[in-house]
Amino acid sequence: MLLTITTTHSPASDLGYLLAKNPSRVQSFELAFGKAHVYYPEVSEERCTAALLLDLDPLDLVRSARRNAKHDGLLTQYVNDRPYVASSLMSVAMGRVFGSALGGRCRERPELANTPIPLQAFIAALPVRGGETLLRALFEPLGYAVETTRVPLDPHFPDWGESAIHQVTLRGELRLSELLGHLYVLIPVLDDEKHYWVGDEEVDKLLSKAGEWLKDHPLRETIAGRYLKRQRHLTRAALARLEPDAETAEEADAPEERLEAKVSLNEARIASVVAAVEARGAKRVLDLGCGEGKLLRALLKVRAFERVAGMEVSPRALEHAARRLRLDDVPARRRERISLFQGSLTYRDARLEGYDAACLVEVIEHVDPSRLPALERVVFEFARPRTVVVTTPNAEHNVRFEGLTEGAFRHADHRFEWTREEFARWAEAVAERNGYTVDFESIGADDPEVGPPTQMAIFEVAS
Repeated sequence: MLLTITTTHSPASDLGYLLAKNPSRVQSFELAFGKAHVYYPEVSEERCTAALLLDLDPLDLVRSARRNAKHDGLLTQYVNDRPYVASSLMSVAMGRVFGSALGGRCRERPELANTPIPLQAFIAALPVRGGETLLRALFEPLGYAVETTRVPLDPHFPDWGESAIHQVTLRGELRLSELLGHLYVLIPVLDDEKHYWVGDEEVDKLLSKAGEWLKDHPLRETIAGRYLKRQRHLTRAALARLEPDAETAEEADAPEERLEAKVSLNEARIASVVAAVEARGAKRVLDLGCGEGKLLRALLKVRAFERVAGMEVSPRALEHAARRLRLDDVPARRRERISLFQGSLTYRDARLEGYDAACLVEVIEHVDPSRLPALERVVFEFARPRTVVVTTPNAEHNVRFEGLTEGAFRHADHRFEWTREEFARWAEAVAERNGYTVDFESIGADDPEVGPPTQMAIFEVAS
């Protein structure tokens, strides 16, 4: 298992100071699963290369690693590719051997540790579960030029096909600590495996190594999910800490959608809202709390809507919306019809003014009750569109959902869920205070005992 790091920074031999490893001798380090050796194949003022070689003992791996079920055969615990391919074992070795450099510390050259320099990393054998496309999608947004060669299963037997192993070279100009941090996190992400138990402390480790760059990476959900061994509660915790103010996201919305899937509520809500807005002659429509853009996509299909906009508090959700709407690929005329922007429903915003209709689809229940008066003023007093459409769950209908315990909400982020009477009381008071009329409609099958699963209020400025 081999990793080399090369620089052409002048003097290149300063790499020894940055790594805190003397280029004039080989150094070895004992690990629980074998030994790590650091040596320098080339050292000059113009070019310097440091190599980290892991010499792993399959018996040590079996003794020290947790017993992964897929390695519990008679021989596969001992006969596998683990000693030869880069994996989370390499990350552990990097943390042990290059700990100060990984942390951005250099006693002899502190200014150099904070300076971007030309760096090249070569990984001799890297499992890439997801192919070259994923490899490039992970490293290229971080500024790397990526070169990769896929390794055949056996060069003597081409009919056997190619393996998932790649030889990878990464080039870029960045701080050494950044390069090491990227490798530390993304090597096990590409391998999609870890050789040790993953618990809550792994979230802290991920954020300490990747907090500066992960929040802006387009594949942050994939990175967090794979790094945390696809444990959803850990992934959600990590993403929430990256974006503590996020109110909605595609993954966060999934539980509610699965719960309601049998009655196709999502499609029914969108169709009902679009029909209500279109019937009232709106030309400019605003989706408040647009999430991942499902309603926006439906609105864009209606030619009568000349201008469509979406506002969302979560930057991550806005990126989901932009991808769903394919804003980078759509024709210029259609692109001019749509705009997305970040904002909060509880703060006055001039960008919300000038629209004929505003939609709040399954939004108000995510707002703390104490903040609802602020939302009311922002939407009904300051923005003041001619039509406002609000949908929200009917709490009485929850007893009809299998698997939803008594008193539980449909979504963990809901601050409340109203009965039909509670929703009507709120809506009528809002309409009276702000000079609107309000009508109510049902969405979904209207149960004779507990009413529809979703309730909708349509506000119109009183004539």
